Amino acid sequence: MDEKYAPHIEELTKALANVDRSKVEDEFHLLIKYRVPISEAKRTILRKFRSSDSVTTDVKDLSIGDKGVSLETRILNIGERTVDLKGERTNIFSGVLADGSGLCPFTSWKQLALNAGDAVRISNASVKNWHNRAEVSISAYSEVILLDDSSLPDISELSVTPVKKLIDVGPSDLFISSVAAIIDLYHRNVEVKGEDLTIIEGVLADETGRLPFVSWSPLDGMDIGSMIRFKDASVRMYRGVPSIHLDSSTPVESVGADEDLSFDPLAVNKPPEPVPISNVLQAEGMFDVAVEGNIVSVRPGSGLITRCPVCNRVIIKNVCRSHGAVDGLQDMRIKLILDDGTGSVLVMLNRELSEIVYGKTLHESFSLLGKTMSMNAIFEDMKRVLTGRYLGVRGNTSRIEFGVTFVTKSVWVPESDIEERVPLLLKRLDGVE
Repeated sequence: MDEKYAPHIEELTKALANVDRSKVEDEFHLLIKYRVPISEAKRTILRKFRSSDSVTTDVKDLSIGDKGVSLETRILNIGERTVDLKGERTNIFSGVLADGSGLCPFTSWKQLALNAGDAVRISNASVKNWHNRAEVSISAYSEVILLDDSSLPDISELSVTPVKKLIDVGPSDLFISSVAAIIDLYHRNVEVKGEDLTIIEGVLADETGRLPFVSWSPLDGMDIGSMIRFKDASVRMYRGVPSIHLDSSTPVESVGADEDLSFDPLAVNKPPEPVPISNVLQAEGMFDVAVEGNIVSVRPGSGLITRCPVCNRVIIKNVCRSHGAVDGLQDMRIKLILDDGTGSVLVMLNRELSEIVYGKTLHESFSLLGKTMSMNAIFEDMKRVLTGRYLGVRGNTSRIEFGVTFVTKSVWVPESDIEERVPLLLKRLDGVE
């Protein structure tokens, strides 16, 4: 197509982020061929593709990277501020949206004459990453129109902090209230804005699951084993896993032993039931999850390694990319692929767990090096010993650039024996040539 049309194609492509560029070009070329004025051709294309893709998305279903998103929400709060954009001072609007399924932050780069409580339909928005959660980004190519005020729950209803079980907490929760037990707790010193602070970190649990928590203020009289009730705690996301944050404004109280609870306090000590690996692969991240499967591969990078004593990175020939020449510390790890028939996941084992699974300690492994002192000898022995074994692992998962990684905290040999698993395997293979 003539180069003079390229800027118009580029503008349409940005405005229709969810439409393939070739479709936009073909439609534009056809209209120009029939001598439709450029301005009218652009309006026609925008109307056509926007009306053909008007499916509304719930807030809870937003995913980072989505484009061409349409949603009907109510504005919970909105504010205006000035930012520096490419050397120019620009006014933007930001706040929080809600639709009954959840809440999410938003930023608008176009002027909005809206107020808290307004019900709106937002079209052709994109979803960006903001503090590891989905944020709706409204650009100059987005449309924002007011809706009938009765089409969404009232702002007073949407503003109420939900009471949730831990398993139900997700990216669309900005604040929650709940009752849970403290099953792990420790203090840590951090520096915030030049000030040394002591914070409390740990794990909360109810009968549905477990989540990490951070308290920025003392929890007087509370320790491991305490049952607590908290309200309006903020939820932050890290690698797909939510964490509960308590501060001085968060009401936290101990739950008495005589109070009726919705669950048995002893249930919090029950280990998680293994889930199919396919469930792990579908999630951005999971906290305290268990899976079982066969070791189908021991990956390169397993065996004896050397770490930097400062940053703990794996180093080669006692040279750290951040700290230069250092006296490396000997360590052991195993990177393996675990498969249960529904999927496979990369599992990481630290030294302690590697020694348990491999059956040899770090020091015992040195006897395999031989005269050549080749680290490859231990890697090859690990593959021989471990490949095909049935293993259970428990830990946390996160999605990185190359897929999902399982960082293990404990391992075991599942009790289910081969007589139970063989019929299940044969059933899956039924009809396979």
